[in-house]
Amino acid sequence: MSTAPAPAGPDIATWPPLEGVAAAHGPALLDWAADTSPERPRVCLVRGAKGSGKSQLLAWFLMGSAGHPRTVVHAAVLAEGLFTDAFAWELSRQLGYGPLSPARLLDRLMVDQRPLLLLVPDLHRSGRGPADRPPARPATLVEDLLVPLLELPGTRAIVEVGNSDLLDGWAKVASVETLHVGDTPSPLAEPPKVELTTQVPRTPDGRPLWDQTPQAVREHALDQALLAPDAEHAVRALLTDPGFLLHGSSVSLAACLADERIPAPPGLRRTWRLAAPHLSDTEHSTGERAALLHAAALGASPGLARYLLPLAEAHVLTAVWARPDAAMTALAQVPSEQGELYAADPLGDVTLLDASTGRSTAPASSPTPSSARPQGIAVHQDRSLLLLTDTGALHPTGDDPTGFLDHIATHHGQAALKNPDVTPSAIGQCLRSGITVIGDEEGSVHVWDPAAHYAGPCARSLHAAPVTAVACLAFPDDGHTLVMSAAMDGTVRLWETSADPMPVPVEQRPALVTAMTAAHTPHGPVLAVAWNDATLHLWHVLTGRMRPVPLLVPCRALALSSGSRLTVAGPNGAYALSLDTARLWD
Repeated sequence: MSTAPAPAGPDIATWPPLEGVAAAHGPALLDWAADTSPERPRVCLVRGAKGSGKSQLLAWFLMGSAGHPRTVVHAAVLAEGLFTDAFAWELSRQLGYGPLSPARLLDRLMVDQRPLLLLVPDLHRSGRGPADRPPARPATLVEDLLVPLLELPGTRAIVEVGNSDLLDGWAKVASVETLHVGDTPSPLAEPPKVELTTQVPRTPDGRPLWDQTPQAVREHALDQALLAPDAEHAVRALLTDPGFLLHGSSVSLAACLADERIPAPPGLRRTWRLAAPHLSDTEHSTGERAALLHAAALGASPGLARYLLPLAEAHVLTAVWARPDAAMTALAQVPSEQGELYAADPLGDVTLLDASTGRSTAPASSPTPSSARPQGIAVHQDRSLLLLTDTGALHPTGDDPTGFLDHIATHHGQAALKNPDVTPSAIGQCLRSGITVIGDEEGSVHVWDPAAHYAGPCARSLHAAPVTAVACLAFPDDGHTLVMSAAMDGTVRLWETSADPMPVPVEQRPALVTAMTAAHTPHGPVLAVAWNDATLHLWHVLTGRMRPVPLLVPCRALALSSGSRLTVAGPNGAYALSLDTARLWD
């Protein structure tokens, strides 16, 4: 009986030239990576002394790996200086999940069951924070995150361990392959250690100028302070310096603040828990870091927020208020000049919010049904509400003399009784026209015009999965209505209701949209889309330009005013951003 030939591996001739250590060990590493058979170990350990060429070998592999499906590296996380949380933030970011905690990352991977090839240089140089605490030890990262990752059935990894015994215990019960690069260290001498604070430029009155300080000094100043003879004083000086908080190492700060023994200014730990996962992304500019840190500090550390305000106001997004104490499940803009908001909480209460402060000013004019847990709100012109509950039921509240909202609720309730697949799953509104939009579990979108509601909705099947969010914009000048929708298939679609829907999505990502809102602003119509990978996409509708923005909290609801104020809300609190729509897409 003949057997099928094994699939051909990558041609080494298509890779970068074999030089130095790569010439000696590159073919063996490539042979391991290309062999995905069950008999081959899923982990390759790269050993060797410092300066023996391990980094050169891994760089060679990474440069050529994308040329063949079985050698594609899905994430390469340089472990040096990272503790467990920071490693998880970077890994989950590279995998497209946004920065996740270690536990959430493992949960996500167990659900996804995606095949992964990971590259982990310098595992033996990982760890951060006070030396006597677990986050400073590489073994903590191994035990808490790396081993659980390696035990996932679809995970393969190339891990540089130096001459350490990291993963030796795991290797005794799990098969690994080992490449010994060499035990001869580099002949280059270690550079002499210097006091980093002496390299910080200062003003004439002695204040440090962290924005003008070399990157290497900013990265390691706190690490060195933890080892200083007067460590308590040296660390306190950095933790109370807003300039260092903005420009210093976010990972070092996170590791330090995780140690409850170290005194910190009031609210700084809570601020850092919100901001650090995003600040650890080195792609952010100084202005973006200032805006992020200001938004995180606004509800926890007023002094730091005041210091950062001038820098944040120069950015295109500036936080105007934050309520970390307020869990919200739904938001809706009120059609008024005051810019008020209706907000629902997890207990089902609906209150009116002052959009300038986020504070509750009054309960809804009519009480919410005791059994209702609103997940969406649409506001009619007379301020009557249509609530979408967590069961998919629609509840009208308030005076509705036209019977518009009652008719919508009755129509969808009867349809869902006949076919549960058409149960409502998302609701949106158009402030200018009073149009209400309903998305359902089958992937259809229903547009209700108050001027013609007795004829029923204008409906289209737009998605192949349940709709998760809808929004609407009316253009009075030409009578057109633009509907935006998103679904669990990761698509965002546009539909101008007088024509057929666009044949392809305007966006599709390996993530889920959790909220959506749209409004006419002084610089054109804007669509805001929140994704479950902690990213907010702001679209300029007329030009199709998009700007991604980090989300500080998991978002379940969005509201955008005509004055360009965007409110973000979810189970961990809410905050509002002022958008500079004149510069937002520059």
